[in-house]
Formats: sequence, structure tokens, C-alpha cells
Amino acid sequence: MKRTIALVSLGCSKNLVDSEVMLNILSNNDFEVINNEINAEVIIVNTCGFIESAKEESITSIIEMGQYKQKGKCKVLIVSGCLAERYREQLLDEIPEVDAVVGTGDYKDILEILEEAYKGEKVIRYGNQEAVNIDELPRIISTMGTYAYLKIAEGCDNKCTYCIIPSLRGRYRSRKFESIIEEAKHLANNGIKEIIVIAQDTTRYGIDIYNKYMLPELLKTLAKIEGIEWIRVLYAYPDNFTDDLIEVMANEEKICKYIDIPIQHASDSILKSMARRSKKKDIISLIKKLRAKMPNIVIRTSIIVGFPGETQGDYDELVEFVKEIKFDRLGAFMYSREEDTPAYKMENQVTEEVKLFRQENIMSIQQKISLEKNLDTVGKILQVLVESKEGNQYIGRSYKDTPEIDGYIYIKSKNPMLLGNFYDVLITGASEYDLQGENKDEHS
Repeated sequence: MKRTIALVSLGCSKNLVDSEVMLNILSNNDFEVINNEINAEVIIVNTCGFIESAKEESITSIIEMGQYKQKGKCKVLIVSGCLAERYREQLLDEIPEVDAVVGTGDYKDILEILEEAYKGEKVIRYGNQEAVNIDELPRIISTMGTYAYLKIAEGCDNKCTYCIIPSLRGRYRSRKFESIIEEAKHLANNGIKEIIVIAQDTTRYGIDIYNKYMLPELLKTLAKIEGIEWIRVLYAYPDNFTDDLIEVMANEEKICKYIDIPIQHASDSILKSMARRSKKKDIISLIKKLRAKMPNIVIRTSIIVGFPGETQGDYDELVEFVKEIKFDRLGAFMYSREEDTPAYKMENQVTEEVKLFRQENIMSIQQKISLEKNLDTVGKILQVLVESKEGNQYIGRSYKDTPEIDGYIYIKSKNPMLLGNFYDVLITGASEYDLQGENKDEHS
């Protein structure tokens, strides 16, 4: 009889891909993957350790899963991912239910690690961030069936002063071009309609192995794959965003006119302290270029408030920038003081109360911008990928929305709509983050 395994994947989409690789390894070696932790003999928690809130979520989840050793069938509890790489000894010492700790470069050995843990050994593997062959890691797709993430690189060379990722994930390593295309074709053959291109920094793709930025060429080749309808790009840093990339995005019909550009701030002094390479004028110039070439483009960004030394003037400049640019999507995060980063030792740390106020104020401003932009779509027709049904409503996304991050479109339709298919939807209503619509075919 196959042993049962459940996996909890936390954090970003890049982490989810690692989880899917582990699931594939185990399912091919006499393990049955199930979604019910109480009936699982093995539970893996693939953690995030990026910022304080993510660490807290990971610890809470580990403790919750550990309870299944008493109230469920769990025999082995494994902690993997960034938190495991960063706090390996503490996790084993302080949470007795944990049987194995697996770092970000050791998940490929999950079967061997699991067998050792089954024998009652306490296992710890870490420090091999760059040992994974990222071109040869087949996986089980765990997303809803309409979309899948396509990780094109691992690690990061951007030494932002607030970020621990380079020490947890290693240097930037691009996957081979042919390997990515082969995986994309496999996804298309398995019914995936939307590919979401991810890396710690997607615009850097190729520079380390081809000596040039290859994302434009990669996207053009992906667009030729039959069966793929949408291609979406996330985590595109502004400093390597070339004119060639803008041209490809504008001219290739399958590429969603949507881009995620994490800018982090708008004050040049703060950007410099963060060791970001872009200046405010560069960011503005890029956004103007994108909107000139693609007037319907949706631009998402993320910003950090309360970075050490952020004065009221720096913050006011950021607020005015957000009001002026009117990003379609924006996430504001409070600076998280992480040990082993240069920013941890910086003077003039901002208080938690000030950080919270600044975050909530920015999000309040963005909420109004988001509502205004959503109201502008009322009366228009959007192509929608329908993914689920809830009661008498269908739920889907347009090119404007990344799954799990952005909003949804709730659709009324008298006739059945097939899940996984595209429909033209007349937008009839809007809230701050979601839209309401009706099947256009019923209005013809």
C-alpha cells in the first residue's frame, strides 16, 4: 500500500514550483499525494522566510501540522524551503515534532531524506543552494488546471540591502532556453492555457549563460507554442527592462498586456540606501514607454514603507508618486528588519507604529485608484478565462489579473459556461478589487 503524503506550500510562486518538484519525486516512488493532512503519514511544510510576517505564518503552520502526530496519522514532519535554510538548527531544537529540515538546494533529495526520517533519525540538509540542476526537475502541476508557473531562473544577484534571498537561494542561475521551451510545450499538451513566467528577476534572464538578456527572445518563442493562450510576466525589475522587451510585449498577441515591476520606492535617497539600481526618473520613463506602446497595459508594483532613514519627506514623495502614476495594482509592505542584511544595522530605524500608518495610508490611496480604474471598465467587454463556479455565478479572470494576487470577475450566465474556456464578458459592476459581468453571448 502506498504511503500518504500532504504538502503545505507557503510563500511565493517560486516556492510553489519547488513544492511541485517534491510532489513529483514522491508520487513516482510509492507515495500517494493527498490534500487532507489528518490522513497523511508524511507532512511537508515548504516555508517562506523572507520577512517577519512570512516567518510567523511558516512557524504557525509547522506547529499546526505537528499536531497531526497526535490527532492524525502523521509519522514524519518535514520542514523545507527558505525558513529551513535560514533557521535549520533552531527549527529542530525548538519544535520537537519536526523530523527533518531541508534547505533550498536539497529538496531534490527529498526521498532519501524521508527514508532516513522514517528510521527515526533527525535529518538536517542545507547549504547546497546551487547544487540543484534546475533544467531537469519535472513536477506535478498543483494549480487549478488552467494556469501554471514557469520558473526560468533561480537565485538572485541583486544585493538589495533589505533582502535575505541571495543568501538563501544562491547566485542568479538561468535555465537553458531549450529546457524552458520543452517544459512549456509539456504544459500546453496537458491543457494549460496560461503560462506565468517567474524568477527572482525575470528581466535578467539569460545574461549569465548567454551574455545577453534573453527574455524577449524567450517570450517570442513561447508565443509560438500551440495551446498556450496567455503568457504573463512577473517580477520584472525596472533596471534591465529593455526596449526589445517592450516591443515584444506590444507585438505578441499572446503576451498579456500586464507586467509586474517591483519598484520598492520613489525617493532616490531611499532607493540608493536599498541598493536599487533604478532612480525615480528611470522608473517614470519606463512606465511612460510602456503606456505609450500599450495604452491598455496593466502595471502592478510593490513598495516598501518605513525603510531605515525614510523621512517624512521621503514618504510624502512616495505618496505623491503613487497618486501621480496611478498603478493598476499595488502592494505596500512594511519594512521587515531582517538579521544578516545590511539594512538591519542601519541607523534611524522607523517605528512599527509609523510603518503601519504609512502602509495603511498608501493602501487607502491605492484602493481609491483601483476603484476608479475598475469603474472605467463598466460597459466594456473583456475576454475572461472562466475557472470555477460558486452558487449561480461563474468566476474568472481577464488579462488584468494574476491568480491568487489580483481580483476576480463574477459572471452571471443563463447558459452553462465551460470551466477552462475563454468567454467575452460584459462588465456590469465594479468594486475596489473585483468586477461583475454577464456572458456577452446572451446580450447579442
